[in-house]
Amino acid sequence: MAWLEHFRGKVVVVTGASSGIGRETAIAFGAAGARVVLVARRRGELEEVALAIRDGGRGEALVAPADVANSHAVHEVMQQAVQHFGRIDVVINNAGILIPSPVASLGRDDLARMLEVNVFGALFVMQQAVRVMRAQTDGGVIVNVASLAGRRGVSPLGGYCASKFALVGLTEALRMELHGTPVHVALVLPGVVETPMAHGSEHELEALWPSLLNMPVAWVVWAIFAAARFRLVEIAVPPGAATLEKIAALAPGVADSVVYWGTQATSWLTNLLRR
Repeated sequence: MAWLEHFRGKVVVVTGASSGIGRETAIAFGAAGARVVLVARRRGELEEVALAIRDGGRGEALVAPADVANSHAVHEVMQQAVQHFGRIDVVINNAGILIPSPVASLGRDDLARMLEVNVFGALFVMQQAVRVMRAQTDGGVIVNVASLAGRRGVSPLGGYCASKFALVGLTEALRMELHGTPVHVALVLPGVVETPMAHGSEHELEALWPSLLNMPVAWVVWAIFAAARFRLVEIAVPPGAATLEKIAALAPGVADSVVYWGTQATSWLTNLLRR
């Protein structure tokens, strides 16, 4: 598509690039001709993504292993990106983990780990991205990948929801801080996506959301591209989901009942089809 040519030669940092949404996003930016900085903890998986980008023949890839929950490591990655490519045009702030548990039995360590990665990790990436982009006359774009679970709490994802609610709040506050500057912050809110994260917790999540209803990763990748290209403020996947959530906020008790009975019905239908 012609508008993808906008990213040819652009420097794009993708966190959580070793699998799932991050992996597919990084490969897609590479296919569009971008110079992609791959960030995640696992070097081996990042090398595979880099190879896929280079095999495409259009993009470049820089492997930069790091744990985003380590502020020093994030600083080093951004420095490495600037030293190697000269600038940073787009940051896809995607790294995240999910540890499902009912709130009543949620462990402190599990919640702390999700907050470390999903909140503090995202914060460190945003802070370093802003530092670099403010020094560039044309700024840049930060795309924070949150979740529809950051707009409404659902069980058994209480801790994950809390972390994503925090990310949404940080994103909205940073957007206001940067208003009128060339640095733009966008928010992408996916529903349940067909990724290793979803399948890694499948037995806990099946009652809430049958896996056969998971949306393709490509839907989220296109939303990320649109947010970065057109400097959108917020985009939900699937489209309209966030609008429904805002309407539901007017009658939260009714919304709770609709969500509960809706998930019960989909679970029942799934079990019926499996027989």
